Amino acid sequence: MNDWFRPSDEAAIPSPALLLFRERIEQNLRLMIEIAGSPARLRPHVKTHKLGPLVARQIELGIVKFKAATIAETEMCADAGATDVLLAFPQAGPGITRLCELARKFPKTAFSVVADDPSAVCALSAAAVAAGVTIGVFIDLDCGMHRTGIAPGDGAVELYRLMTTLPELRVCGLHAYDGHIHEPDAAKRRAICEEAFAPVLALRAKLESLGLPVPALVAGGTPTFPIHASHTDRECSPGTTVLWDFGYGDKFDDMPFQHAAVLLARVVSRPTPDRLCLDLGHKSVAAENPHPRVRFIELPEAVAVMQSEEHLVIETPRAAEFHVGDTLHGIPRHICPTVALHAEAMIIEGGRVAETWPIAARARRLTV
Repeated sequence: MNDWFRPSDEAAIPSPALLLFRERIEQNLRLMIEIAGSPARLRPHVKTHKLGPLVARQIELGIVKFKAATIAETEMCADAGATDVLLAFPQAGPGITRLCELARKFPKTAFSVVADDPSAVCALSAAAVAAGVTIGVFIDLDCGMHRTGIAPGDGAVELYRLMTTLPELRVCGLHAYDGHIHEPDAAKRRAICEEAFAPVLALRAKLESLGLPVPALVAGGTPTFPIHASHTDRECSPGTTVLWDFGYGDKFDDMPFQHAAVLLARVVSRPTPDRLCLDLGHKSVAAENPHPRVRFIELPEAVAVMQSEEHLVIETPRAAEFHVGDTLHGIPRHICPTVALHAEAMIIEGGRVAETWPIAARARRLTV
């Protein structure tokens, strides 16, 4: 077995730990650019990693536009030097004024936000006027997920028209996230995606025919990334691609990204001859999915039989091969919420720990 996942100095790493492998991240970033055709086509989502140094590295590669899910992630991007950040979560209440505060704090960054409601865009305009800033706004379109967004019909036309009339709002275009499309077969996934986006494209044509400019279309997430990348009229916003996980890795073999995030765990008990207890509980790996929530590279056949806040009990006929204190290395099913459970990430380069990065944007608030 190629032990790429095992740092030579792991004996000194407290567990559970999140290990990020720099060389693999670099390969994933370059593959993202290759698929997109140009770094200018990318607006990667930072919710996967929440790491300022990783944003800075993408900027070095020519990626300057980013997508975020929280005010903290948005601030992290600006602080790392991003010139264009889209907050792809509708804001209400104090979130609106916080976004305006960010615009005042980072005047060199163009901030924008999605909206699907007339009262929200009116409130955003009022807050921007009061703060003396201009905020960009994308209309958030529902292309089939039915989570947020307005249907791309007459109501969307009227909302878009309203956005163009409100002071201190910069109308940026359309945002359409197709997170409901998870078809494993690439050809079928493309057909589903193209069908879901037909009304979005029709809306864009309608707006332009009315003399309403549509500067940008931000489209899709990770599963539909290669599909949207094949159309040069839109920006692509994959997120998971930078670290990858087995949830997407198992489904989408047309996207050869590498697992770049590994959970380091240790055996803390051997309660029965065929069971191992590890220090990898709910607090260390995302628990919103059924088991397996993590797949161990050394024990891919292991079955999770119990998990609590600090413990994970797995069952395997190979349990006798392991002793208390031995390490296991797991690929999470869902990397984005897993990263949010860790205060820091160990950056592995050349087979050992090179540095430690605080996962700053897991917080709800940085300074604003």
